[in-house]
Amino acid sequence: MDMQEKAAHVLNRVAGLTLFFWIVKILSTTVGETAADFVAVNLNVGLMGTTLLMGVITVAAIFWNFKFKRYFAPAYWFLIVMMSIEGTLITDILVDDFSVSLISLDIIFSIFMAGGFYLWYRSEGTLSIHEITNDKREAFYWLIVLITFALGTGVGDTVSELINFGYVNSLMLFGGIFAVAGALFYAKVLGAVSAFWIAFIVTRPIGASLGDLLIQAPADGGMGFSAGTINIVFFAIIIAIVAYLTVSKIDVTEGSERR
Repeated sequence: MDMQEKAAHVLNRVAGLTLFFWIVKILSTTVGETAADFVAVNLNVGLMGTTLLMGVITVAAIFWNFKFKRYFAPAYWFLIVMMSIEGTLITDILVDDFSVSLISLDIIFSIFMAGGFYLWYRSEGTLSIHEITNDKREAFYWLIVLITFALGTGVGDTVSELINFGYVNSLMLFGGIFAVAGALFYAKVLGAVSAFWIAFIVTRPIGASLGDLLIQAPADGGMGFSAGTINIVFFAIIIAIVAYLTVSKIDVTEGSERR
C-alpha cells in the first residue's frame, strides 16, 4: 500500500455519539436559554451587554478547546454551553433590537448553514463528525454548531411564539422530529450526516421548549419553577455527566486521517 494512501488513526476532536451526548446537549440548551435571560433581565445587564459579555467568554472557550487538539469533555461541553447561550443571544438581539423577523432569520441562518456545509465539504471532502481530526475541520464544525444554535432558536421561537403553538406542543413536535430523524437513520433512509445535524438543530428548540415549560407561569402554560432552580439542577446534572465522561472516556473516538 502506498504510504500516502495509508490511513493513520488519530483521536477525533469532538464527542462521540452516546445517549449522554444527547442528554447533555438538550440540558445545555435549556441552561443556555435560561442563563441568557437571567443575565440580561435579572442582573440588568441588558441584551447587548449580555451578548458582548458571553461573546468574550465564548471566544475564550474556543481557544481553551482548540489547545487540546483532541476531545476533552470539560472543554468541549463548556464550549457547547457557551455557544448555546451566544446563539440564543444572537437571534434575540436581531429580533428585539434590530427588528428582524423570525421568518427572515430562519431563512438567513439556513442559508448560512448551507454555505458553511458547502465550504466545509469543498475544503475537506467530508462532512463526517467522526473525522474531525484537524484544525480546519474543527473550525467548520464549531461554526456550524453556532449557526445551528441561532437557527434552532429562531425556528423554536417561530413555532412556539409566532405561531403560538405552545410549549408542550412544541416539545412534542421537535421531539418527534428528533425521533423520526433517528428512525430514518437506523432504517438507512437518511444518511448519518443529515440525521445528525437535523437532530442537533432540533435539540435547541427541544431544550428551549423544556425550559419554557418548566419556568413559565402556569397562566402562560408553564409549571412555574424558578429559573434559578432549573439552572442549578440542570447544571448539576451536566457537571455530573461531564465528570463521568472525563473519567470513563466512553465518548472518545478514533477518526482517520489520510497521509
